[in-house]
Amino acid sequence: MYFDLNYFYLLLPTVIFAFWASSRVKTTFNKYSRQLSASNISGAQAAQRVLYANGLTSTRIERVEGALTDHYDPRENVIRLSNAVYDSTSTAAIGVACHEAGHALQYAQGYGPIKLRAAIIPATNLGSKLAVPLIILGIFLSYVSQTYITVAYIGIWFFAVCVFFQLVTLPVEYNASNRALAAIEGQGMLSDSELEGSRKVLRAAALTYVAALAMSLAQLLRFISLVSGGRRN
Repeated sequence: MYFDLNYFYLLLPTVIFAFWASSRVKTTFNKYSRQLSASNISGAQAAQRVLYANGLTSTRIERVEGALTDHYDPRENVIRLSNAVYDSTSTAAIGVACHEAGHALQYAQGYGPIKLRAAIIPATNLGSKLAVPLIILGIFLSYVSQTYITVAYIGIWFFAVCVFFQLVTLPVEYNASNRALAAIEGQGMLSDSELEGSRKVLRAAALTYVAALAMSLAQLLRFISLVSGGRRN
């Protein structure tokens, strides 16, 4: 696993992109956390409105510690909102809360990409643990016999499953945001100018998933290059 300058040039832009995306979502959220809505509804209340409007009366909404730790747990059918979102009446909080409600709607309505993502989670969890060890093991064993390079290719397939999971995640996240914005506008929770704050927060958050996919793709290309090079050698 030698240092490859070409890999550095390949990975560096994705690292910079990921750092920028992470910083952008934090600064954008902080900015619009100070923009309070005229409707004076909290993030938790906004999410509940979206759920009830779609007949999801059994989905719970709970508070969770941490910053930007908001998520929907399909196993327990619960939306967990961070302290900065749960009680806040800001346009940022309402956008994030309704986004998580959007995920609950996806599961309830059988949205295709989220069903696919849920189906490959076991393979993704296995791949995240085995991919790199198998690739490294296969490369080292290939010095004994080229037959063992197959082990490295199995590792690449495992890693590719993880990349595919991130690829499927993109439409899931964008769809949840679109559902959130449509619900906010449709139910009149925010004015047009306030809605733009929620939109910018959700767009910034979506970029973090794009950046993660870009980094994984760069890593996958690196692994393929290493293994194919080892096979030639």
